[in-house]
Amino acid sequence: MLRALLLENVHPVAAEILRTAGFEVETRSGALDEAELIAALDGVQYLGIRSKTTVTRTVLESVPGLQAVGTFSIGTNQIDLAAAASHGVAVFNAPYSNTRSVVELALAEIIALTRRLTVRDKALHDGVWDKTADGAHEVRGRTLGIIGYGNIGSQLSVLAENLGMRVVFYDVSEKLALGNARRVGTLDELLEQADAVTIHVDGRPGNAGLFGADLFARMKPGAIFLNLSRGFVVDVEALRAGIESGRIAGAAVDVFPEEPKKRGDTFESPLRGLPNVILTPHVGGSTEEAQEAIGQFVAGKLRDYARTGSTMLSVNLPNLQLEPTGVGRIMLLHRNVPGVLAQINQVFAEHGANIEGQMLATRGDIGYVVTDISDVTQRGASAKLQAMDATVRLRIRDAFERPEFPPGPAAGR
Repeated sequence: MLRALLLENVHPVAAEILRTAGFEVETRSGALDEAELIAALDGVQYLGIRSKTTVTRTVLESVPGLQAVGTFSIGTNQIDLAAAASHGVAVFNAPYSNTRSVVELALAEIIALTRRLTVRDKALHDGVWDKTADGAHEVRGRTLGIIGYGNIGSQLSVLAENLGMRVVFYDVSEKLALGNARRVGTLDELLEQADAVTIHVDGRPGNAGLFGADLFARMKPGAIFLNLSRGFVVDVEALRAGIESGRIAGAAVDVFPEEPKKRGDTFESPLRGLPNVILTPHVGGSTEEAQEAIGQFVAGKLRDYARTGSTMLSVNLPNLQLEPTGVGRIMLLHRNVPGVLAQINQVFAEHGANIEGQMLATRGDIGYVVTDISDVTQRGASAKLQAMDATVRLRIRDAFERPEFPPGPAAGR
């Protein structure tokens, strides 16, 4: 029986999907550090995490039986993707499932900050009736500047326009503007115009420290600032200075450079206690609807990889969309070097195997050959494929969809 370990309160629907597919599933509520994770993965082939557990090269080298990792989130920067690929470990994420939840939180915070609802709320909780229009504005007619125009940024653009906002955006990649949104050529151009600046970039290392004191100084006086992307993107000390100086009228931050590992842990940040600042504990995608959708999507990808070898939407392996065929299947991840496919088919020919279907895809240093063949276990071909120098990982499924993972020196390479 295949075993799966799901960490960090992954939605229960994920465990249900995997158990229905025949997995033995263990769930844990918190994140694990490197040593804890290595120990917990003994005998486990499939791992599910969220944002707090880091899957390092050391983890991957220490657990050669690991087949796939599902991150039940958008980001994958908590996983060493190159090391995972080199060890034949597929990685799947959920790039779309929580988009709407993040967008709704961003819109709610833009309105709350622009109306200074946080300040009014605190005054009433302190017993002070502070009824005034000072500093409160409608969002209609104001300019929203979006840094990063991907799935979240573009959907936010559309809904912000529906509220009457003017939208400008900046992205290093060529993106199609939706509605009346207008692309600007530089960050400076965006900051000069925007009454609200919101960041929606990915977790690539080049985005570290993207927004610091120099960019805060270029924002329009009285603008508001949001970060619902990655904690390491923003210099929080510089943001604090901007709030205290009054140049920045308010901020909403959902992600932080250092975050507690589990619910109930102590949280420390230079942003605590500041006026008109909304702090949320990395809950942009944490609605019941989004978490259920993420659980269904990622668990489905893990199930399909185990059942058919399908790598569609894997973030680190060649993508092949595969379905059951009723015959046996040999799935070979290999180093992407010339002549591998010919070598594979020569092995089949030497053993009199009749190929009924074959697909090949490559991605960077890794290739993936999937061969459908009636008799996959009795002809001796699998041992020769396992022994090939280029082999990274060999998996076999017979016609009855029973998984077999042949041991061998290349299994964890």
